[in-house]
This record gives sequence, structure tokens and C-alpha cells, in this order.
Amino acid sequence: MRDALSQSLVTLAQKNPKVVVLTGDHGYALFDEYRSRFPRQYINAGIAEQNMVGMAAGLARAGYFPIVYGLSAFIPIRVLEQIKLDVCHDNLPVIFLGDGAGFVYSTLGTSHQSTEDIAATRAIPHLAIYSPADRHEMSAVMRLASNTKLPSYVRIGKGDLGDVHIDTLLKINLGELCLLRKGSPKITFIATGSMVKTALDLAEYFEHASVWSAPVIKPFDESKLLKCVASSEFVVSFEEHSVYGGLGGMLAEILSAQQAVRLLRIGVKDRFSHGCGSYAYLLKEHGLDHDGIRDQINTFLSPLI
Repeated sequence: MRDALSQSLVTLAQKNPKVVVLTGDHGYALFDEYRSRFPRQYINAGIAEQNMVGMAAGLARAGYFPIVYGLSAFIPIRVLEQIKLDVCHDNLPVIFLGDGAGFVYSTLGTSHQSTEDIAATRAIPHLAIYSPADRHEMSAVMRLASNTKLPSYVRIGKGDLGDVHIDTLLKINLGELCLLRKGSPKITFIATGSMVKTALDLAEYFEHASVWSAPVIKPFDESKLLKCVASSEFVVSFEEHSVYGGLGGMLAEILSAQQAVRLLRIGVKDRFSHGCGSYAYLLKEHGLDHDGIRDQINTFLSPLI
């Protein structure tokens, strides 16, 4: 997925000499090809993320197309005020790339783990939010973000989990879900980012489950969601993010107002990580490994079926 991001940046810069990539002293290998080909369209702003967003806002006002990169614990969390006031207030075309979302930087502790970024950004007006699951979705959302010219946040989770789409996605529309597995409509899985692969794996265990990917979190087409779950008795959301304010929270808001369906939100509960270890270790600690999620779904379904 990181290779797809790197190639997307190169492609954008080839097409548009006004593209400028800014980084907060991160991502050197990611930008190797980009820097070698477009050195005048690359700025290392150093460990000064708030200033970097201000620079991006100024560049956007001057007619450039800034793309701001950092770890998701810093972009967007550390610079939330600057994203809100410097960029989104005036609806400037800036793309924010938040890498390592969720528990990717597991060994670096809570300071580098980002499980609240969707919740923190969803309430900011004008800001589009993307959460790709594989290289195909990454390429598609980068095209979408660059074409719409909206302030955008691209959430980048674990990137080496394999493809969830068989073929290249030529287009993703704002707010639409992508059908990955058509099963019985009785139970529907809706997942985003790194958890899409997990949802597909567990659909083999819950053999009636349909699986949808949500690469676009905001704006979101409520009418399309209601069509996807129209015949469902149970919906399960999957995300490597807090259960508050993310994909599951958004689905709860929509479904509670529009449709009577039982919803189970799989995600990070209201707590920080207790331990420090590998990515797999933290998924298990938070009940987001396959066994932990399967147990949660079984407990949810058992009194209802």
C-alpha cells in the first residue's frame, strides 16, 4: 500500500507542477523516487508540524496543491487546530496523509498509536476522510482526493496485509461502500482500513456474511448504506480505531435514525494500551485479533438467533 501511495504522489506531480509534498521529518524511503524526480516540489519542514500545516495553507492560497505527510498521531492529532482554522475554515485544497494509524507503531507506545483520528476529524467542516484497505483503494482515494480539491485526510493503516480487491479500482465515488463478498443479507460486515482483511477472513466462519469496505468515511452516502443493509438483521462494523466516533459510531448514528437493525461495533474500547509489543500483540490485547473478534460476534449473535 505504501508503494501505491509513493507512485500516486509521483503521478500527481507529473501531471501538476503545483503539487508540493511536505513532511515533518518522516517518510524518507517513501519519498525516494519523488524527491529524486521532483526536488523542487518537496519540503522537509522538520519536527514542527503546526508550522508545516500553516505553510501548506499559505502554499494553497498561492495556487499550489500541498500534500502534508506525517504519522497519524501527529497528522492530524497534533495539528488539529491548524487543520481546522488554517485549512478547513477557508476550504483550501490540502491533502493530509496520516501514516501508521491504529497500532502500526506498536512498540513506540501510546504516544505513537492513533485510535482517535477519525473521531477527531469527522466533526471538522469541509474535511473529507478516506481510509483505504489495500493498494487498489489507496490509488483510488488519492485520485479522488486530488480531483475533488477538498481538504482531505487519508488515514493509512497497516500496509502489508495483502489485497482485498482482485482488480484495480478505476473509480471510487464519494460516500459509497465497496462490495467485496456477497453473502446472505442476514448479516452484513462493514469494515474500513486494516480491518477489511479481517472481516473477509471471518466471513468464511460466519458463512452468511456479506462484506463491504468503507474507503470513504466522510462525506458518506446514507441512502447507499441503507440499501446495503436493507435486508440485514445484524450489522457488524470493523475498525482499528475507537468504537467512539469512527466508522461504527457513524453507522450507529445513521441506522438508529433510519432503520431498525442490530449493530455490533468492533473496535478499540475506551482505554489506552496496557502493554507494549508487536502489532499482533496489541491487536490481541484489544480483542481485535481473529479469535477475539469471533468471540465478540458469537456473543452478540447467540441470544438473537
